Amino acid sequence: MNDKTNIRSKELNAVYLKSRRFKYNRDIPLYLLILPAFLLILVFNYFPMYGVIIAFKDYSPWLGIIKSDWIGFEHFKFFLNDRYFWQVMVNTLRINIFALIFGFPAPIILALLLNEVAVLKFKKFVQTVSYLPYFISWVITAALVYAVLDPNSGILNVFMDKVLGIAPVYFMAQSRYFVAIVIIAGIWKGIGMSSIYYLASLSSIDTELYEAAKIDGAGRIKQTWHITLPGLKTIATVLLVLNLGSMVTIGFENIFLLYNPLVYDVGDVISTYTYRLGLVQMEYSLTSAIGLTQSFVNFFLVVSANYVAKKIGGWGLW
Repeated sequence: MNDKTNIRSKELNAVYLKSRRFKYNRDIPLYLLILPAFLLILVFNYFPMYGVIIAFKDYSPWLGIIKSDWIGFEHFKFFLNDRYFWQVMVNTLRINIFALIFGFPAPIILALLLNEVAVLKFKKFVQTVSYLPYFISWVITAALVYAVLDPNSGILNVFMDKVLGIAPVYFMAQSRYFVAIVIIAGIWKGIGMSSIYYLASLSSIDTELYEAAKIDGAGRIKQTWHITLPGLKTIATVLLVLNLGSMVTIGFENIFLLYNPLVYDVGDVISTYTYRLGLVQMEYSLTSAIGLTQSFVNFFLVVSANYVAKKIGGWGLW
């Protein structure tokens, strides 16, 4: 009996090992497909992290990273005590907070409106028109903004002058308008693409829920409040956590292309500040220290926002 059991056990082990070898052989082409992407991330995302140590050194391009002198946290002390750094930090937070308040709900509202459109051709037309700005570079977007707001021939100033009788305003040269211009341009450029995520979530909601709500006498508003919006909770939580995690980081292209020295007091942000220090003044170690601090703060914000989202909404990124 024991001999038969041992033989049977060996046969099962052989079959198991054969199936594992087959599985590994089958997965090899998949690993080969993943390999280029893995190498790309490794070379351009992980290897450069070695250069972070120049934040703690008095880096000189002539000496290199290894031979440059260690100075510890001197660069961190410098920018944390720099008055101008805190001004650009406030500018960054101001733009990001207003962009979150006005920009985050915008694609949700667009997705909800598109979801209610019954005419398919009109719906596709609106989707196409709203998606197109996303594929336009910020260089062209900035040129369009300048053209629309031009004090002499811009459509907005022409309308104000001819219809409302208001003298032309040089919007791009006045600090009080700059934040609004940046936020509106960002919403216009990204609202269509961002709404795709919400439209995809809306398509996954069970239509029987709406039918049951209609039978119970619920109107459009109640259906939206009790069915549609809860159906968007998951994707909205993910995007909100990611947005909150980048509150001290802001895109470089949009600010750099739209601002000018006349609006530095509200338009100069951390990314443009580090650009001038790093590339113009060649303060590589200082800008690395600023970037490293941003990364730590962003990490803390992501973890905190995810924790709060799980406590309040019951769902987070991890």
